[in-house]
Formats: sequence, C-alpha cells, structure tokens
Amino acid sequence: MTAELTRGQNHPLPRARLEIRVSAGTPIVAGATLGDENGRVHGVEWVAHPGTPALPGLEVSRQAAAVHRLAVDLDAVPDAVHRVSVLLALPADGTGPGRFGAVAAPFVAVTGLDGDEVASYTITGLEAESAVVALELYRRQGAWKVRAVGQGYTGGLAELLTDQSLPQAHELARGIQEAVAGGLARSVPAPPARTADGNRSRQAATPAHGTDHGAAASQGTPGTVPPVSPYDAQGVSVPQTPGVHAQHDGTQQPYPAGAGDSATAGQSSAPTGGGPIDYSHPRRQSAAPPPPPPTAPPAAPGQPARPVAGDATGWSMEERLYNQVWGMFEDLARTTAAYRSAVDFADSRMEKELDQVLSDPRSRIGGQGDAAREAARARHTQLVSQAREALDRDIAQLAAEADVVEPALPAAYARWDNPVWHAYRVPMEIPMALRLGDLHLPEADRIRIPLLVRLPLERGLWIDSGRSASLDGSLADSHEMRRLGLETAVAHAARLLAVYPAGEFTVHVIDPAGSGAQALAPLVQTGVLAAPPALGAAGTADVLSRLTQRVDLVQMALRGGAPDALPPGLDTSQQLLIVNDFPHGFDDRAVNQLRYLADEGPAVGVHLMMVADREESAGYGPLLDPLWRSLLRLTPVSDDHLADPWVGHAWTYEPALVPPGSQVLRQVLTQVAAARRPWDR
Repeated sequence: MTAELTRGQNHPLPRARLEIRVSAGTPIVAGATLGDENGRVHGVEWVAHPGTPALPGLEVSRQAAAVHRLAVDLDAVPDAVHRVSVLLALPADGTGPGRFGAVAAPFVAVTGLDGDEVASYTITGLEAESAVVALELYRRQGAWKVRAVGQGYTGGLAELLTDQSLPQAHELARGIQEAVAGGLARSVPAPPARTADGNRSRQAATPAHGTDHGAAASQGTPGTVPPVSPYDAQGVSVPQTPGVHAQHDGTQQPYPAGAGDSATAGQSSAPTGGGPIDYSHPRRQSAAPPPPPPTAPPAAPGQPARPVAGDATGWSMEERLYNQVWGMFEDLARTTAAYRSAVDFADSRMEKELDQVLSDPRSRIGGQGDAAREAARARHTQLVSQAREALDRDIAQLAAEADVVEPALPAAYARWDNPVWHAYRVPMEIPMALRLGDLHLPEADRIRIPLLVRLPLERGLWIDSGRSASLDGSLADSHEMRRLGLETAVAHAARLLAVYPAGEFTVHVIDPAGSGAQALAPLVQTGVLAAPPALGAAGTADVLSRLTQRVDLVQMALRGGAPDALPPGLDTSQQLLIVNDFPHGFDDRAVNQLRYLADEGPAVGVHLMMVADREESAGYGPLLDPLWRSLLRLTPVSDDHLADPWVGHAWTYEPALVPPGSQVLRQVLTQVAAARRPWDR
C-alpha cells in the first residue's frame, strides 16, 4: 500500500532498486546529491545533474522536463554515502516561471521497478523558492528509508548546494543551468504539444531504453519522445487513479559504487566506477513498441487530423487504447485548466481596471467613468470569448476522439451498454485495467472519460452508501442509498469476475442482516460466489477468519522464499470480499481483522469492497480512519469527489451501472459460472 507522506514523515524502503518519478506543471530540472552520514556533499563528483547525469548508482535526466524518472540502485551506493537527496529547480533562463509558487505543486513518488508505488509526496507550501530538496533516501542502521523534505530555497540551486556544504556550489549551479539551457529546446513540456492541425502526439510515460529519463531522444524531431512500452522492465507506466492518486492524479533505472568510509578516511571519497544498469526485459529485444498503425485517411488541408482508436503507443491494441484514454484524460484536464486560468485572469484584470476608475474621483461619475467601465467589461468579454473558443476547439477534437475510442474499447474498458459484452467470452488472461465508471468536467459535460484502474487492484474499494444529494438535485434516503450502493458493488464485482480467466478470481460476500438479498441475486442465482452470503455475526467471523488465515499463509510462504510450500487445496486465486451494511454484525475482533485485510490483503491477492456509510461507524472514532483512507472511495450516484494529479480539478464521477432492464450482467455471469465449474470440482 502506498504511503502518502507529509513533510518530515519517513517510510522504510522494501527494495534497493527504485525509481523516483517527478511530475510538475512546467519543465523543471531534476538532480540528486550524495551525502555522508552528516549530509555533507564532498565535491561536484557527488552530484548527478543534467551535465553529469549518471553516477555509479544514480541516473537523472539530461534536461528540463515536466516529467522525470530518476533511477536509484541502493545496493550500488558506496559505504561512504548515507544520504541521497532529490533536488528540483526551475530553469533560470527567464522564459518560464521563476518561483514554485507560480506553478502546480510538484508530485514525487518512489516506486519499484514494477511500477508499484512505495511512497509519494506532494510538495506544497512553496512560494518564492526556485529550488527545493524534495526527498531524501537515507541509511539508518543498515536499512534505507525515504523522508519527505520539501525544503525550498529562494536563492535557487546555488543556495541549496551551499546548504549541503558543497565548496563549489555557485560554479556548479551555474554549470547546471548552462547545461539545461542547451537542452531546453528539446525539453518535454506540459501539456503535450499539439501540431498545427490539432492532432495530439502522445507518448508513454516510460523513457525508452538507452535514452535520457524524461528527456527527448537525440535522434528524430526535436521535442518528441520515442514511444515506449509501459511493460518494459525499466518501469511499469501506472497512471494513478484520478482523484486518488487522482489524483488523480496522476507516473527505472538506478546506480553509486565503492568509496571509502568518510568517517575513517582523511579525505572525502567520491563514488567511482560503473555505469547505467541495463534493466531491459530479458525476453524483449526492442525497448520501444511499434507506433500505432496509420489507419486513418489523411485530413483535408487546414482541418484537424481525424481521430483514430489506438493512436497511442503500446505493444497491443489494449495497451494503446489504455494509453489513449489516459492521454484524453490529461488533455481535458489541461485544456480546462488553461480556460479557467484565462477566465480568472480576465476577472482580475477587470476588477483592477474598475478599481482604478473608482479610485479617481474625477472619473468616478459622469460619462468618462461610464466609458471606462464599459471598456473594462468589453475587454473582459473579449478575453473570456477567446478562451472559450480555444476550449471549444479542444473539446470538439476530444469529443470526436471519444466517439471513435468508445466503440473500440475491449470489454474490460467498455460500458455495460457496449455491444462488445454481447460477444463476451471468458478471457485467457487478465487485462491491464478495469473500468469503474466515467469522469467528466462541467466545462465539457458531453465528454466522458473512462475511469480505468490497473489490475490486479492495488487498494480496496469503498462504495459510500451515506445519505447524499446527487448532482442532479435529487436526494436519496439511507435505504435507497444502501440499495444503490450494493447494486453498484455487484456491477463492479461482476466486471472483475468477467475479466479474469476462469478459476482465477473468487468472490465472498458478508451480509450480516441479509438486507442485500435482492441486489445480490445476480451473483447468487448464477452461482459465481464461492459460498452463499455469510449471515449474522457467526458467518461474518468465519469468512474473516478464513481470509485472514489465507493472508498469513501466503505471507509466510513468500517471506520464507517458499511460495510452492502452501498447503494443498489452498485457493491461490485473487479473492474479493464484499462487505455489506458495515459495521452491523462486526465485533471488535472482526473490525481488527477487516483492517488487517485492508492493509495486508492487496499484496497477496485479497481485496475488499465495502458498502458502508462512514457515519454509522462513527462510534469507533479515529480507529477506522486508516481503513477509510486505504480504500478508493466511489459513490452509487454522481459525485464530484475525485481529483486529477496535475491541476486538482474536481471531476464528477458516475458509476458504471447496468442499464435498467438489461440482461447483459446475468448473461455474462452465467458464462463465468459455466467456465468455473471444472475448477470447482
């Protein structure tokens, strides 16, 4: 489970080879310093920066970019190094923002080579600072930890490096900015560039093998990044669930080696030797997937390029569609942010002009004042109209793309009303992701972006059945919300059963009061459940005990390096536990077991889906706060509680429900049940 750090918090690092992902709303410089046990940096050779991007255990980007991936191999760090500090700075060329307070808060995540997040940190509270120490990886009693630092410096890189006791701080800071200035023409901006015809060139977030992390390739057109597979072993491109990080938002390769012990040596010891470690997949010869096939006819001169389903990079059509949906999500977030920013500027400008008119007694009244007011309002209207025209142009392009992409989506990504479900067959392998609903913004209400979460699930789901007023103005009472919540949970569980191969996904249900019989009927009557829904306190305790025991056994086997030593007959498939009407039927022991499953279960294939009203468990006080935070909150009605990882828009979420009167869910579950029978014998 990802640790969301606040300033000063630390978290243990479970592995040595890591990737540090950085995302910001503008091109920034990323680097790192190696410090001794006192945090002292002994020389310029202990600093990785765009001019010297690779050290024996560390590699950074060669230029400024909106997205960076820094690779770290802590096993290769020399004994003299006790601290690896990650630095971020704004380019000092004068063409962009000069302080972090003028840009979106940078987001930093520490991930494994498989893309699984270990810890993340959003750097907030920056104002006039132009350089910041984001994170530090530090060695304590032989083990490595990560700490969220967030220390900013108004004096830029020079002040930052001076604070780390580097003698040549000013010279090195000047050299870094010069190196960056030479590469800014090739930097990766945010949002992605649009060509003159309005077509969008999307790239996967993972750097190509052999190229700079977060930088454009040296060959090809400047400003472009070669496509790469998110499955390449350099890192799995795992976009965070919007709003969840939506947030949201929101995105491998490591390296120092041998140096003497600075505590005993009379002089400083710099990391020496070694080069970038090759993390390319051993069974894959090319690090870059093939570009999308040119299936669309050329657009007429002066017209936007016609959208094509699967025009993103990827090794398969499924992967290309996944990346394309993610690109649409990002494009809509950024174009809406640009529109809102333009409107805010127009409003502030008009207010300033009106204040100037009112502050002068000579122009406050009379024809001169009225003319000034009308001129201010006219300029405001013109600015807003220009911004709206640009937004409408982008929305029209995105709407055309959505009209092409939606019918081409595979079953795992498709709505329940998509014809692809009528041709459903039980799959042979799990897909990359699963659709849990749709997202949209008020400025582009006609565009629905699929909310896709990666599989296997990295966190449980919470269907919030609390009394709530939906965005359409209707107010559902508590009984109606419970019914809608459980129907939403059944629809999500049916999707999970449908996209997994036969026998690889098992669903359990706890319904202590038996109040969900009607909503659970599709699962019960088709026979896809592992057992009938558990009733009462005894049934609840039995299911929780069995799943807790399974988590314990798998954890012991994995920690002991003997995954094949599990007891015979143990179900090794992914497990989903649906809990209805929590906390009814739960005693203190059952609550603790549920928390244990939420914390430890996802890592060993046990997932929670809770249908609950948080207010009904208020009697437990803060005891359950970690439980709610560990789950992805969804709602059975439209609600704007999710945020993206780039600019923090509040996105309206709509659950993926079966159309009224449709039999598609039962038809799909019937096929799933038929395919499971040989496995249940």
